[in-house]
Amino acid sequence: MNQPTPAADFEKLGVFYLGREYDTASRQRTATPLLYDARDLVTHAVCVGMTGSGKTGLCVGLLEEAAIDGIPAIVIDPKGDLSNLLLTFPAQSAADFRPWINPDDARRQSLDPDAFAAKQADRWKTGLADWGQDGARIARLKSAAEFAIYTPGSSAGLPVCALRSFDAPPRSVIEDGELFRERVGSTASSLLSLIGITIDPAQSREHILISSILGEAWTRGENLDIPTLITRIQQPPFARLGVMELETVYPAKDRFGLAMALNNLIAAPGFSAWTQGQPLDIQSLLYTPAGKPRVAIFSIAHLGDAERMFFVSLLLNQVLGWVREQPGTSSLRALIYMDEIAGYFPPVANPPSKQPLLTLMKQARAFGVGVVLATQNPVDLDYKGLANAGTWFIGRLQTDRDKQRVLDGLEGASTQGFDRAQMDSLLSSLSPRVFLMQNVHDSAPTVFETRWCLSYLAGPMTRTQLSTLMQPMRDRTSDAAPSTAPSSKPPAAPASRQASAPAQTRPVLPPEVPQFFIPIRDRVDTLRYVPSLLGTAKVYYEDTKRGIQIQQFATMLATLQDGPVSVDWDHAQWIDITDEDLDREPAPGADFAPLPAPASKPKSYDTWQKQFLDAVYRQHRLELHHCAQLEETSRPNESQRDFRVRLQLIARERRDAAAEDLRARYSPKLATLQERLRKAQQAAEVQREQATGAKFQAAISAGAAILGAFLGRKVASAGNVGRAASAARGVQRTMKEQSDVGRAQETVETISAQIADLESKMREELELLSNDLASAGTDLDTISLKPKKSNISVRAVVLAWDPEADGRSGNAAGRP
Repeated sequence: MNQPTPAADFEKLGVFYLGREYDTASRQRTATPLLYDARDLVTHAVCVGMTGSGKTGLCVGLLEEAAIDGIPAIVIDPKGDLSNLLLTFPAQSAADFRPWINPDDARRQSLDPDAFAAKQADRWKTGLADWGQDGARIARLKSAAEFAIYTPGSSAGLPVCALRSFDAPPRSVIEDGELFRERVGSTASSLLSLIGITIDPAQSREHILISSILGEAWTRGENLDIPTLITRIQQPPFARLGVMELETVYPAKDRFGLAMALNNLIAAPGFSAWTQGQPLDIQSLLYTPAGKPRVAIFSIAHLGDAERMFFVSLLLNQVLGWVREQPGTSSLRALIYMDEIAGYFPPVANPPSKQPLLTLMKQARAFGVGVVLATQNPVDLDYKGLANAGTWFIGRLQTDRDKQRVLDGLEGASTQGFDRAQMDSLLSSLSPRVFLMQNVHDSAPTVFETRWCLSYLAGPMTRTQLSTLMQPMRDRTSDAAPSTAPSSKPPAAPASRQASAPAQTRPVLPPEVPQFFIPIRDRVDTLRYVPSLLGTAKVYYEDTKRGIQIQQFATMLATLQDGPVSVDWDHAQWIDITDEDLDREPAPGADFAPLPAPASKPKSYDTWQKQFLDAVYRQHRLELHHCAQLEETSRPNESQRDFRVRLQLIARERRDAAAEDLRARYSPKLATLQERLRKAQQAAEVQREQATGAKFQAAISAGAAILGAFLGRKVASAGNVGRAASAARGVQRTMKEQSDVGRAQETVETISAQIADLESKMREELELLSNDLASAGTDLDTISLKPKKSNISVRAVVLAWDPEADGRSGNAAGRP
C-alpha cells in the first residue's frame, strides 16, 4: 500500500499531484495518486485546518504544482513561513540544509547543527522518494518559475513601493461604476486604517472626503500621492459634499486635524521604506521581463495590524484592476493565494480587504484567475462569500464548533445533495496530513494524504534569512530597476531649446491656425509653453500571408524654429498621444516662448502636412514579434514579455481543449470496457468462488481508472494509467490458474489486451501533445512592416504648445 508512486502516474497534463487517496477504514494511504485538475482552481478553493493539520504543507504543495505547470502566483503571507518555497535543493545535500535549520530543534535532539542538517537532508530525501519524487523534480520546479520575496515597509526582502497604488486605476475600472466605487472606497478605508481611524464608510466624513478627493482626481486620470492628498484635504477641489456646503459638513479646522495625521504618517522614521522599490504592477510581479512565470511572495509578518490591512487592501485592489484588464478564459491564468485569511474576510465586520476579496471571488473566474484562501480559524470567516469556492480542502479541526461552521460552509457551497451526517463522520476521522476534498467538479468527496513537499519547510524566517535569500536577486536587478520616486530633474530638452527665449504672453493668431496644448500631468511651480508642430496620422498595415491587418496611430512632435527650415521632421519625437488628447486652453499663469513667423501663416501648415506624410512613410515601421509554432503575432505596442505571457495562456488553452477532446474520445471506449468486464464477472460468478469474483472486480477498478488519471478527472472508481496495464496483466495471470472458467478467462484476456492498447494510444497522444506544448512560444522572430503611402491618412498637423518646466521640455507633459 505504501510503495512509492511512479512519476508516470502523476506527471500528467494540467493536473496537480497533491497526494494519495486515503482509506479511512484501514487508516492507510492507498496507491492511487490524487490528481487535481488545474482548471478546477478557476472556481477558487478554501483550505481549513488547525495548527498541525498539515495545512501549510498542502498549500505549499499546491503552489509548487502550479509553478511546475507554469502558473504564476501572488502569495500573501501574514505568518512568514511561505518563504520556504525558495528552500529547494535538487542536490539534497546537508550543506544545502545547514543555513536554514533551526538551532533550537538541533539542541532539543542533542545534535550539533551539522549533524542535524544531515539528518534533515536524509529525512527530506527519504520523504520525497516515498512519494515518487526526487531532486530532478525539484530542479524542474526551480526552472519552471522564478520565486521572489517582497517585504513592504522593510528592506529585508525586495522593497515594495506601495504608495504608487494611489495612481489612477485603469480606464476599464474607472468606466465600471460599481468597480470604481469599490476601488475608491476600499482605498480610502485602507488609508484611514493606517492612521488608526476605523469607521463606517457611509457615516464617516473622513471617509467621504477622501473618497471624494480620490474619485474626482481618478475620474480625470490624475495620479495622487500622499503630499498632494494632504494639500487637497485642506483645500478640496470642490465646495460641496453631497448637497451641503463643505464647510458645514467638514470645517477647515477639523480637516486640518486629518491632514496633520497623514502628515505625521509620512514624517515617521520608517515611512520612506513604503516609497521605494517595485511598484505594485501586477503584470510585472507575475512575470519576469523575459516572460517567465513568477511566484511573488509578500511577507508581511513584520508589519503591525493596521499596516497589514493597509497593504493587503491596496494589493488586492491592484489585483482586481489587473484582472479586469485580462481577456476571458476558462484555463487557469494565475493564482492569488492568501494564508491566514481570518480577520481579512470576517462574517460581520467590513474591513477594507473584504470588498475586493468578495469581488475577486465573484468575478475572477471569468478571467482565469483562481483565488485560494487558507485559515486555521474557520469560525471567523464569511461563509456566504465563500459560497463561490468550488473546492474545499478540510483538515483536522480544533473543536466541534469549528467543524459545524465548516459543515455550514460546505453545505452552502454544495451544488448537489449534501449528506451532512456522512461529511461529519469523514471530518471526525481525519488525522494529521489527511484532508477531505469536496470538489464541485467531482461526483463525491475524496479523502487523501498530502504528498511530501519539494520545498524544505523550515518555518517562519528571520529578516536576515530573507535578506540572504533575496540578495542575489537584488544584485541582478539593482542596475536595471526603474526608480519609483518622482524625478527631481526633468529630461533634457533638444539642443534647440536649451537657450530659453524671452517669455511673452499667448500670441494672437488667425482663426485658420488653431492652437492646442499638450496636457500637463506633473505639478510645476513655473510653466512655459514652447511652440511645436504635432502631426498625427492613421497608418494601416497589411500582411496577407500572415493574416495581419492592423491600424495604428502615428504621432510626431517637431520643434518649430526660425530660419529657412522651420520644421525638421527627421529629428522629431515619436510620442504616444493623438490630436484628440490635446487641451484647447493653456494652464493658468503660463508663459509662452516666441512663435516663429511661419507658424502664424495658414499656408505653412499645408506644406508641413505633406512633409509629415513623407516623414511617416520614410520612418514609421511596425515591429511585431511572431511565433510560427502557434501562428500568433504580437499586437502593436505589446512588449515581448507580454507577448510571451499571452503565448503561454494560448498554449495552455489549447492544451486544455486537447485534453477535453481526449476525454470525449476515450470516455465511450472506457465505458464499453467497463460494461463488458461487468458482464464477464456476472457470467463467471456461477463457475468460480467469491474470491475469484473479487479479482475480477479488481480488473474493473483498474480499467475504470485509466481515463481519470490520464486527464485528471475521476471516471468510475479512482486509479491511474500506469497501474492499469499491470493490473490487467495480473488479472490475466490469475485467470490462467482457474481451470474452470475458460470462457471468462478468454473474455478477460481480450478486454485486458484492449485496455493495454487503449493505454498505449493515450500515452502516444499525451507524449505528442506534451512535446508540442513544451516548446510553444520559445522561438520568436521579428516582423517589420512598412506601410504603403496610400495607407497613410493624415489626421492633423497643428500648432501644439509643449509645456516645459525650468527651461526643459517634456517634464510637465509626462510623455515618453
